[in-house]
Amino acid sequence: MTVTALCRFRFGRALPVVAAFFLLFAAGPAHAVLRVDITRGNVDPLPIAIPDFVGENGARTNVGTTIDIGRNVSEVISANLTRSGLFRPISKKAFIRGAEVPGGRPNFGNWRAIGAQALVTGQVELMSDGRIRVVFRLWDVLGESQMTGLQYYAAPGSWRRIAHIISDAIYKRLTGEDGYFDTRIVYIAESGPKHKRIKRLAIMDQDGHNHRFLTDGKDLVLTPRFSPTAQEITYLAYYNNKPRVYLYNIDAGKQELLGDFPGMTFAPRFSPDGNKVILSQAERGNTDIYVMDLRTRRSKRLTFDPNIDTSPSYSPDGRQIVFNSDRGGSQQLYVMDADGGNVRRISFGKGRYGTPVWSPRGDLIAFTKQYQGRFHIGVMRPDGRGERLLTESYLDEAPTWSPNGRVIIFFRQEPYGRRGSGGGVSLWSVDLTGYNLRKIVTPLDASDPAWSPLIQ
Repeated sequence: MTVTALCRFRFGRALPVVAAFFLLFAAGPAHAVLRVDITRGNVDPLPIAIPDFVGENGARTNVGTTIDIGRNVSEVISANLTRSGLFRPISKKAFIRGAEVPGGRPNFGNWRAIGAQALVTGQVELMSDGRIRVVFRLWDVLGESQMTGLQYYAAPGSWRRIAHIISDAIYKRLTGEDGYFDTRIVYIAESGPKHKRIKRLAIMDQDGHNHRFLTDGKDLVLTPRFSPTAQEITYLAYYNNKPRVYLYNIDAGKQELLGDFPGMTFAPRFSPDGNKVILSQAERGNTDIYVMDLRTRRSKRLTFDPNIDTSPSYSPDGRQIVFNSDRGGSQQLYVMDADGGNVRRISFGKGRYGTPVWSPRGDLIAFTKQYQGRFHIGVMRPDGRGERLLTESYLDEAPTWSPNGRVIIFFRQEPYGRRGSGGGVSLWSVDLTGYNLRKIVTPLDASDPAWSPLIQ
């Protein structure tokens, strides 16, 4: 068996991971390239087999044996791929005994017999320096060939993140698109009665694990926003009933005051390069859009309309800004150049449009729409064409994009009962097809989500 390696290094404050690619060139019958087409409206999930990663020698680490880690890694990969809606992991009860060969060429006939089109094999080994080595291979079962292979070296406690990175590698190889599993979600955790809600800033992995609170609940916090270039967020907090904007570095655990902003109701959003933030602020009874340079802390006013202009969001190339305004008589979406010029309306459907967010891909704008007493999360092209509504409920709000621009997370509120009961809020995800709608489990009520870029 010949192994060729091209080393790639990934460093993160929480997890140093060394990854090496390797490919095994196995002869097999000619077959079309295995690929999941994610451009179609309703995708039949790809059947994929993910056996437990083999724990070599069952060596013990500080988070369990290598056998435990191997089983946990495969379970996280399976859960990630299932939630994407594009893959259907086959039950391990259907596996044929002896079919798993993590270090060599599988018996593809055994996997075809249970309907698998793709196969993931892997192993976990404890190294002499205390790190673990995790190896995985992705196989095309019908084509009888290896599609990709990776190995990782990291501390044993980093096994969950390794599973997310492997999930991203599988997703990219089988769809042609970048994955989104090695990411985090920051949101507002809510508790207490409706007339005295406690709101704390919280963060978790995209699958809900590694949850922790970033603020203690003494001050009201709202609308966190992730930087597209770093693990850094802005958020709005009411200190002594005055709105303040903070900049928080998640990996360093450090927070700094960006400034006091009277009349502000939404936190700023970052520019694509992370050097500026764009915000809406009320002055003298009028709400307009401003941009602030984070290096100089100088602000520049971009809109001068007597009506309300708010909720600005940059295009990924930084050349345009989408926002909502009632300058046309009702709340609609508008696009302007980054300097405030060339303003044009893009939404013309029935109802009110708000909270627009430009996709990281640049091809779509997500928004909230209110029509006939119902709320929707929808998308449209930057010129306003191709409007599609993905969700509908009593109250859906605050869309945020996955870094690959294929999935949206938002929050949903339940209606209150006659006696004031109900009214809970929770996070939900939906993909661009509108078919894969899923609730995200959180310890408390949850609102105002923001999705991180891929962790580096």
